[in-house]
Amino acid sequence: MLELAILGFLAEGPLPGHELRRRVSQLTGFTRPVSDGSLYPAINRLSKAGLLERRADPRAGASRYVLSLTEAGRADMLERLRKPADHEITDFTRFSTILAFLSHLPDTAERHVVLRRRLAFLEEPASFFYEDERPVSADQVGDPYRRGLLLTARATSRAERAWLHEILDAEAPDSP
Repeated sequence: MLELAILGFLAEGPLPGHELRRRVSQLTGFTRPVSDGSLYPAINRLSKAGLLERRADPRAGASRYVLSLTEAGRADMLERLRKPADHEITDFTRFSTILAFLSHLPDTAERHVVLRRRLAFLEEPASFFYEDERPVSADQVGDPYRRGLLLTARATSRAERAWLHEILDAEAPDSP
């Protein structure tokens, strides 16, 4: 998801490395801090793959550079958004990164495919705890902390499902 975040932010315009790091950290840092040891190797991989370009920043001297997305990088980003892996749909943090850049997909119908996959996942019965292979609800848990976990997850899921229904109902897919 780090690579998608890099490509997504660069799709919005060229950025110096330190600014890209700040934006990625703001997006994902609340759950996963972004270190130089993960960001810069990812930038190097994307650069070697021809997905982004690195140029010296004329305002800051040769030691600083500006990154920009190539056409191949834009195509790669759009493909990642069109076809996220199942674990990117089911994991909230990973899905948050997809949502941050989903508007880059120009076709509403393609965005809806992704949103419907997330909605289908959220509408499946699930729990953190099971008895006899059946999900246990917050009302069935005696432990107050587990109950709190389940109540919070239920409220979050309910809010996200409501938002997804709102978006899917409000946005008519683009005509072919």
